[in-house]
Amino acid sequence: MVKVTEVDGRACLAGVPLACPRDRKPLRLTAGALRCPEQHAYPLVGDVAVLLGGDRPDTHPYFEDSRRAGQDTAPASATESAGAEEVDAFVQQEIVKTNGILYKGVLGGLRRYPIPDLPLPETTEGLRLLDVGCNWGRWSIAASRRGYQAIGIDPGIAGIQAAYRVSRALGQSPAFVVGDGRSLPFPDHSFDVVFSYSVLQHFSKDDAKASIREAARVTKPGGRVLIQLANLFGVRQLYNQARDTLAREQNPFRVRRWTPGEMLSTFREIVGPARLTADGFFSLNAQASDLDLLRPFPRTVIRASQTLKRVSAHVPPLALLADSVFIDAARSG
Repeated sequence: MVKVTEVDGRACLAGVPLACPRDRKPLRLTAGALRCPEQHAYPLVGDVAVLLGGDRPDTHPYFEDSRRAGQDTAPASATESAGAEEVDAFVQQEIVKTNGILYKGVLGGLRRYPIPDLPLPETTEGLRLLDVGCNWGRWSIAASRRGYQAIGIDPGIAGIQAAYRVSRALGQSPAFVVGDGRSLPFPDHSFDVVFSYSVLQHFSKDDAKASIREAARVTKPGGRVLIQLANLFGVRQLYNQARDTLAREQNPFRVRRWTPGEMLSTFREIVGPARLTADGFFSLNAQASDLDLLRPFPRTVIRASQTLKRVSAHVPPLALLADSVFIDAARSG
């Protein structure tokens, strides 16, 4: 487990300095907590830092769960890892929430961890990657496997503790912290890549833009911001949008869909030069790397999606009809 340490009088996680999410000032380890010069204090739950600012409305019940854990007078650390052949119970119960409805048939019955293929090249330079909304850590682990110095951040303490257990079981060592994507607890220009998958699509557009601004802030000039979003013009998403409108869907964590033009203009304004590529058709987060885990119908959907994704690489306008897309933006200096 990667612990918070102090380097030159400043709290760091995996060598990356931590900053107060309220005022971005340096944090120090003091009396079992993290404090900034303005005396904003943040607890450690076991060895996990809980860096929630509390100055924005919560986007998910995970926030309150983490705050309660931070107030516990005898906080528990992450428990022992499951065995190498046993999938962690948290992942078993969260799989549909993190991976989508096509995984409903394997709820509670996963035979292995569904670690995806990171859509980034391998690195031997130890590039720093921040995974925003990491939950149990699947993308952070995928990044670690490709040589990135990965840090995952999520508002849910249970997900972060599970991420450490799963990482340990798989022999990887990304670091994790509890925090809010709209108030990242890191100094400016801390990361080479900021990545987020199946997270900002659930935010209101104002909250999503706040997260994109934070992603741009902590990315080094010339670095990459790579974020997945739901495309309003996707075949499945047109249907889902009509259904949600008719049902007057009010779930605060519902999917918000963006037009391609809206996505590109937002990222170009906030981050820098940006392009859109297809991630998937007919669903928002199913992965080809999980075909062996899924039932026949989901496998058929994913194979069809992969075919269209390959075609879109040669016929770029087809990407405008993908349900799930990546916006890949270069951080302007």
